[in-house]
Amino acid sequence: MTDDFTLYHNPRCSKSRAALDLLQARGITPRVVRYLDAPPDADTLRDLLRRLGIAPRALLRTGEAEYRDLGLDDPALDDAAIVAAMAAHPRLIERPILVRGERAVVGRPTERLLDLLP
Repeated sequence: MTDDFTLYHNPRCSKSRAALDLLQARGITPRVVRYLDAPPDADTLRDLLRRLGIAPRALLRTGEAEYRDLGLDDPALDDAAIVAAMAAHPRLIERPILVRGERAVVGRPTERLLDLLP
């Protein structure tokens, strides 16, 4: 069953692999987007953020070198600047993200994915 599930996935990330395993164990085969290989553009990111119901800064991975190098800890940066940075540097995007219809969740912890499952 795919049932309109999309997983933004990084196969090198243990949390992302755990998310895919959880879905597959429940008979769900999501459309997998390897977002480091095919980065979402700014419009796609804004749509994901709307579905997640969070601000762009909440989707940032603050431990990545790009976060420090780009000065993304500057509170004066607006949402557009944060989205542009994530579009240009997809490693900054928190993962995994599961999308179903008009809703989405970040799978940290992995159990949060259960919120979208039938």
